[in-house]
Amino acid sequence: MDICKVQENTSQCSADTMPLECFMVLSTQAQKIGIATLCCLFGTLCILENSLVLYLIFSSPTIRKKPSYLFISSLALADILVSIIFVSSFVNFHVFNKIDSSKELFLLKLGGVTTSFTASLSSLLLTALDRYISISCPSKYKSLVTRRRAWVALGMLWLTCVTISSLPLLGWNCCTLNSACSDLFPFVDNNYLSGWILLVTVLLVSIVCAYAHVLWRARQHVAYMGKHQAQGGKQNARMRMDVMLAKTLVMVLTVLMACWSPVLVLMVYSIFGKLSDPLRKVFAFCSTLCLLNSMVNPIIYALRSKELYSSLRMALSQFRRQLRATEDSPEAESTHKSSAIQT
Repeated sequence: MDICKVQENTSQCSADTMPLECFMVLSTQAQKIGIATLCCLFGTLCILENSLVLYLIFSSPTIRKKPSYLFISSLALADILVSIIFVSSFVNFHVFNKIDSSKELFLLKLGGVTTSFTASLSSLLLTALDRYISISCPSKYKSLVTRRRAWVALGMLWLTCVTISSLPLLGWNCCTLNSACSDLFPFVDNNYLSGWILLVTVLLVSIVCAYAHVLWRARQHVAYMGKHQAQGGKQNARMRMDVMLAKTLVMVLTVLMACWSPVLVLMVYSIFGKLSDPLRKVFAFCSTLCLLNSMVNPIIYALRSKELYSSLRMALSQFRRQLRATEDSPEAESTHKSSAIQT
């Protein structure tokens, strides 16, 4: 009997029935190099870009006071955690074939990855709801969406994500329950995986509904501005900002669906059928698309958000001034003169 064959209804989680080596599906050096390259490239760019977004938001007193950018900050933070936790654990397991010393340590790392991805999607949902309220009730937006309510919503979001992601570590796993294990994730109960897929689906559907309404109202605003170009300059400027941000978020949604759909499809298939080794290799490469989504988000913000772009220009100008001040300082001039005399 092949020891790497995971039993469909195994009652024990021992090395004889479900060794971790069975989940190391990358069999060739080329596959390992490919995965490592994608993870390191996407992960490094994701950390740099999202760190820049956080700096631009919190270095600007005007931007950081707006609840909408608090939600974007939560998204950037979640994407940074995705890059750090996912890349380190994924590469160690699939590329370097390192096995954790205990089941609890593995589930702790998996919980960190799950928390980060779930928080990223949930932050996108809060951002979508923020735009929905802004366009549906523009006159009541400031009274409905306050900084205090934004912080409370973010606190509940992260607490919920941590709680849900900790359930396998707290006992909802196939080893403790003697239940059917997932073909994709070691020690993960199929029922828990089904619940997480349902949660992600609900998040995606809610985001789609919110963005559909935002896009519809944005198109109405565009038509309105075309008929009233000479009236209400301030109101038109407000509408242009809403339309621009709405289009940005629709772009984010498109990227989100393209990156997450392959992974979710394979997860659903793994619950109702048996995944072959080639499909599990495909799943490993498709998982990097989720990391790609985290890398693309800040690029879209930088290209579409005028406020963040202005903050970036100010930061660069300040950096140039500091650099020039350092070069023109008396200490620098005396150092230059001393070196000239010695020469």
